[in-house]
Amino acid sequence: MLSYPLLDVRVTTPRLELRAATDQLLDQLAELVRAGRTEADPPPYDDPMSFYETDPDLRVAKWLRAIWRRRGTVEPDLWRLNFVVVVDGRPVGEQSLIGVHFAALGTVTTFSWLSADERGRGLGREMREAILHLAFDGLGAKEAGSDAFVDNQGSNAVSRRLGYQPNGYDWGTRRGEPAQLNRWRLTRAAWQPRRREDIELHNVEACHALLPLT
Repeated sequence: MLSYPLLDVRVTTPRLELRAATDQLLDQLAELVRAGRTEADPPPYDDPMSFYETDPDLRVAKWLRAIWRRRGTVEPDLWRLNFVVVVDGRPVGEQSLIGVHFAALGTVTTFSWLSADERGRGLGREMREAILHLAFDGLGAKEAGSDAFVDNQGSNAVSRRLGYQPNGYDWGTRRGEPAQLNRWRLTRAAWQPRRREDIELHNVEACHALLPLT
């Protein structure tokens, strides 16, 4: 067991595993960040985003610093769990779960990216289903949100297929240019009929002990 039990939390599905983002796993995943495998067209990330840094080494350094900062933020109104997506023993992406006023409202949102080499195989949906299982089944969330630029067809399609409902629009910037965002909302009641029986949670007790969930 690691000294920080939140880094022992895992979620497994028949296709992939979400492993808490230890520094060892991040070192492996950093090779994809350095190689620019996080890129997509059109750009899916809002500003500020380390992935838009053109220097590969600086891109990795900024990405790691952001994860380390978030790891240390554990407050009733904001906490974040970072996971590395592992397929066949290989790190292929990142999936995060963010508690937003969770102690009072039970709300979460998610963030993810998948290596360009792995897209188009349904892994994006599998990652989202895995993290939603942790949120609703493991942590007792009441509602999950998701935002995506209107031209991010992959993310919007996953939200739609998993039962999220449109929740208005917002604006963000990417690389300094304004762009419109779709907002999505999934309630616990809407998720429950879609709950999968083949997703397993491991060491979730650490979340209940160390996160301000109530």
